[in-house]
Amino acid sequence: MAEPYFPQRGNEGYLITRYELGLVYRVSSNRLDGGAVLTATATGPEPLRELVLDLSSALRVDRVAIDSEHRVTRARHTQRADKLRVTPAEPLAAGHTFKIEIRYSGTPKPMNSRFGTLGWEQLTDGVLVASQPIGAPSWFPCDDRPDRKASYRITVTTQSAYHVVANGVLVSRVGGGSNTTWTYRQDEPMATYLASVQIGKYRSVELSNRGVQQRLVVPPRFVSRAKTAFANQPRMIEVFERFYGPYPFEGGYTAVVADDDLEIPIEAQGMSIFGVNHLAAAWENERLIAHELSHQWFGNSLTILDWRDIWLHEGFAAYSEWLWSEVSGQRSADEHARRWHQRLTKRPQNLVLGDPGPADMFDDRVYKRGALTLHALRLTIGDVAFLRTMRQWTAAHRLGGVRTADFVKLVTASETPVMTRPEVFFERWLESPKLPPLPPV
Repeated sequence: MAEPYFPQRGNEGYLITRYELGLVYRVSSNRLDGGAVLTATATGPEPLRELVLDLSSALRVDRVAIDSEHRVTRARHTQRADKLRVTPAEPLAAGHTFKIEIRYSGTPKPMNSRFGTLGWEQLTDGVLVASQPIGAPSWFPCDDRPDRKASYRITVTTQSAYHVVANGVLVSRVGGGSNTTWTYRQDEPMATYLASVQIGKYRSVELSNRGVQQRLVVPPRFVSRAKTAFANQPRMIEVFERFYGPYPFEGGYTAVVADDDLEIPIEAQGMSIFGVNHLAAAWENERLIAHELSHQWFGNSLTILDWRDIWLHEGFAAYSEWLWSEVSGQRSADEHARRWHQRLTKRPQNLVLGDPGPADMFDDRVYKRGALTLHALRLTIGDVAFLRTMRQWTAAHRLGGVRTADFVKLVTASETPVMTRPEVFFERWLESPKLPPLPPV
């Protein structure tokens, strides 16, 4: 079944379980030479006679081969409209596991979308990759849907003057002549849009080595400012672990500060990317640090199965801002909620939170109304039951896929006598365009 908001993305007939990407990149010329080995299983029910992958037409595929039962055979391929079509020499039986080996090259460029450009993007001196929701094909062949998670190994070779960050654990960093090769391993399953590479003249500094390892990767001249801006992040992780359960990823957490201004920060699995304009010591930037950090639970560990349920990412992250504000002695979550409720009543009442539509999936109302839904739930069932629900939610679906129906089911099934009619609560908040009133404190 096609993904409802982006039916042109994603493909049928197979399931990829692992991506092994080997990239050679030259910053000055924006030249990318790539090799991808994708481990996949044919899902049937019919033998797989053609498999289709998402890949930008800006990247030219030079060779495709299928490794099946330790026998490698060349496969015919064609490219058109950001799709790579591969015809195996022999059909692949349902249930059969195989590897697709792809060599490609070119000048990568971001994918165009209604939200602007997405994916592989040149900075003033380096690269930033931010793919949400459909930018991953700008730099590697993939099955680009949020419900198709896989493990990754990402190897990047570039000039030694540059620092490379990718998802997961840094396995090795090997210099040779004027180039250095960086290899990262991401064992926990990851959606394609969260796969990321950051390249720049950066310095890596340790922010905390207690509990979750935390690093800042930042232009050297901004190290002091970055340490000040992110000083509260170690405590944020402690607070979110208390609310949401253990931090979900082995490789720790990296905050990258790109040597450019960015309109908004962006999350990836195990990292977030900020601009130098986000280093000011103010609540607006502090809340963004909390917001992106909380996505490691809501979005990266628990990933929506299709984009209709985007509030499960952004509403939870927006509410995490308010929870951090409350715990850190600033405005309470209730103060934030009532201020934003008043603002939203003055905006158009035409957005359905549980299915906002592709044009409005990143509308600020999704973020804030999602947060208001969680605050209304907290006021309805009480703090103890609310925090128990949040921890049950993250534990039950850790490293998996989620739908709004799963959250509704969890709340409905909980032993919370105060919430006598949960179906009415969720109908008002998730299915009705009109913003409901907040419950009293």
